[in-house]
Amino acid sequence: MKTGSIEQTVVFDAEPQAVYDMLMDAQKHAAFTGSEVEMSNEIGGKFVAFGGYVHGSNLELQPGKRIVQKWHFDEDGWPEDHYSTCVFEFEVEGDKTKLHFTQTDIPVHKVEALTSGWYEYYWEPIKAELVH
Repeated sequence: MKTGSIEQTVVFDAEPQAVYDMLMDAQKHAAFTGSEVEMSNEIGGKFVAFGGYVHGSNLELQPGKRIVQKWHFDEDGWPEDHYSTCVFEFEVEGDKTKLHFTQTDIPVHKVEALTSGWYEYYWEPIKAELVH
């Protein structure tokens, strides 16, 4: 299977720990996704979001600094046993946070949809939730 990757940089008007918590705290993650979320904060722990549309596990967790996870998307043409790797790196930029995001091992036919999906379902909703 051919795979591709995504690299995105997004700036949030919040400190790194607040952005980290939006992703890793089940209640905060549920608030911006509007879906039930299960989220482990342990290495090797599992997560589920969007009613099972995405699930995976934690490979590396450095609060406020870095998250590395395996993500599976319930998509046509995404093999059931295949996981992409998502890396979220948080950098302080003044009173804001610069998030460097990479996702690798994406089935190539899903790269375009996921590229826009991260903005639509994660970055913009997180920005809106942080304002509250």
